[in-house]
Amino acid sequence: MKKLILSVAFCLGLATINAQTKEELQSQKKEKVAAADALQAEANALQAQIDALPGWTKGAFGTIGGSVSEFNNWYSQAASNNSSGNIGFTVNGFANLNQEKFFWRNSANINLGWVKLDNKDNPLDSEDFEPTTDVFNISSLYGRKLSEKWAVSALAEYRTTVLDNFNDPGYLDFGVGMTWTPIQNLVVVIHPLNYNFVFSKGDTVFESSLGAKIVADYTRQIGAISFKSNLSMFQSYKSSNLSNWTWINSFSYTLWKKIGVGFDVGLRDNKQEAVNFAQDQLGDITALPAGTEVPSFDNIDNKLQTYWLLGLSYAF
Repeated sequence: MKKLILSVAFCLGLATINAQTKEELQSQKKEKVAAADALQAEANALQAQIDALPGWTKGAFGTIGGSVSEFNNWYSQAASNNSSGNIGFTVNGFANLNQEKFFWRNSANINLGWVKLDNKDNPLDSEDFEPTTDVFNISSLYGRKLSEKWAVSALAEYRTTVLDNFNDPGYLDFGVGMTWTPIQNLVVVIHPLNYNFVFSKGDTVFESSLGAKIVADYTRQIGAISFKSNLSMFQSYKSSNLSNWTWINSFSYTLWKKIGVGFDVGLRDNKQEAVNFAQDQLGDITALPAGTEVPSFDNIDNKLQTYWLLGLSYAF
């Protein structure tokens, strides 16, 4: 009986020691995490001070995504024997010069993608990778500082596609106005005097016009996280049909060294592109049968344009 009582007491003692040890370890872990968070906050504050100093600040990060597959005798789908693949990548880069009386901010966003579907039972289909996502955007903003948060500025922004129909269309915005920097890493461009040059080949619906330009850009790096959000809007004074906007968001999280995961999503509204695409789908408009409704600004279903990309990221 005494041995049984001693055994029970011994087990209870071990359990108590283990519980105390676990609580102590958890307490130590909380202290270490709190200390690490405090150090990270100090590092972020120092980085903000460094970014605010005169001189150049440069950086870039990107995302790569892709997949390959092959099916043989997979009868549940129409093309039972096929091989397919897709690949895409995006790059966000910037080079900013900050001086006591002026700043010069330059940025670029490139997002390209290809896809291939080879139906082995159809010798006439294409075996090549065909371009899908095709985004190219560069901008340059110069500002003469009036105060800590306001500056007189001039902006040049160019966007087009590079894999297919380069500069057809191509958009070049050039305007002047004011730039507002309310907080660190946020830049808001307000240019009431802006001309939107639109380049295209042949007889198209694209038209250049005078209007207002608004750009909001937020770029931030917090530890292993890199984030960029850019909204570019043009409001035509001639017609709302000539207005457009594009909003691109890029996110990257570093897991090991400079490699991590990245996610990009883009939204765009452009009625000129919608009408031009619908007309291209009909082919030669002059050869259409009488009574065929030709797509125009009055009858087009201007749907929201979107894309997204998820894959591995690399911080340059």
